[in-house]
Amino acid sequence: MKTAESGAVVMPLYSDEDVVRLRKLVREELATLGFGIVDQTKMITAASELARNTLKYGKGGECHLNKLNESAKIGVELLFTDDGPGIEDIALALTDGYTSGGGLGLGLSGAKKLSDEFHLETQPGQGTHVTIRKWKFA
Repeated sequence: MKTAESGAVVMPLYSDEDVVRLRKLVREELATLGFGIVDQTKMITAASELARNTLKYGKGGECHLNKLNESAKIGVELLFTDDGPGIEDIALALTDGYTSGGGLGLGLSGAKKLSDEFHLETQPGQGTHVTIRKWKFA
């Protein structure tokens, strides 16, 4: 774990142990900001799904955790990056139940439903970036 120039905490994602460390960090950050247990569980679950996708499909990468503070609300942003093969059909990949790797097919679509904001950028052959955010009124 390191801190980027932007102030984000950067977690490497190259093993199952890294996923466990990320889950713990997300829980701690959300608890510190006063998020309730339901919102903590939603973001931990979304982070876990996206981290596992980063490992399985992106062959590893990073998660950048940023604390957000915008006038009347505070939040957490998680940016997952990898240099994997990218996603050829985004709409299909976001369909509940679709999987290209034998899983339940709830990773991307589940993370989208569990977060307040979801953004996906990908290019075949150039990796994937997924950003999720969870907000709380201050």
